[in-house]
Amino acid sequence: MTVGTQAPDSMTAADRCDRCGAQAYVRVELNSGDLFFCRHHSNEHLEALKPAALRIHDETARLEETAGSGE
Repeated sequence: MTVGTQAPDSMTAADRCDRCGAQAYVRVELNSGDLFFCRHHSNEHLEALKPAALRIHDETARLEETAGSGE
């Protein structure tokens, strides 16, 4: 399992959380397909999914960049 930050397969605003529909910042790649999560739901479900994950693509650091840019 690898954890990415920014890769050519970066997520966009069109990627939505599978739980609530908010913008997704985490993609969990599984044998059965990908799951997308906002930060809140990735915090809630990620630990349970890690054993089955092929790859976890985490772009939640982008939220910190955005929050810091308005100051």
